[in-house]
Amino acid sequence: MEKHIKAPLTDEDAKSLKSGDYVYITGTIYTARDAAHQRMDQALNQNQPLPIDMAHNIIYYMGPSPAREGRPIGSAGPTTASRMDKYAPRLLDLGLKGMIGKGKRSDAVKDAIVRNNAVYFAAVGGAGALLSKSIIASEIIAYDDLGTEAIRKLEVVNFPVIVVIDSDGNNLYETSVKEYEEI
Repeated sequence: MEKHIKAPLTDEDAKSLKSGDYVYITGTIYTARDAAHQRMDQALNQNQPLPIDMAHNIIYYMGPSPAREGRPIGSAGPTTASRMDKYAPRLLDLGLKGMIGKGKRSDAVKDAIVRNNAVYFAAVGGAGALLSKSIIASEIIAYDDLGTEAIRKLEVVNFPVIVVIDSDGNNLYETSVKEYEEI
């Protein structure tokens, strides 16, 4: 099924998304990779506020290449999501509603997705130049010393993703394998 949603995500939108849905996101999302996740975890451990409110937001696991002249961002492909698995459950418990990356997630992340009625999306790896065309604005909002791993606020229009793990725990990577095995 093809769906168009607004970000930040409402609880209703997150619950309506099903594993395998093709989704086009329009609105505000944030980027954060390994180093930014580590800093956010350290801030939480020290009872300090996070640079962004997690409630209803989507984090895209991405570090862009430099922008070409006249563009807000360079190539913007996803990074491997499992590298953020040790941090994701805590952020989901703080209200994070969506994550965009590539690859599998741990059982702890899947459990946190279900517990918090959230969703994990995949973006197509290797298509960073194409994905960047859906990004109309990019602004570094935290940890600028991290360079490409700084947290960015992105404005996106019809950003293409696929629901991998839905709020019921259905996992496209698992169900697809089962369907293939039955053929």
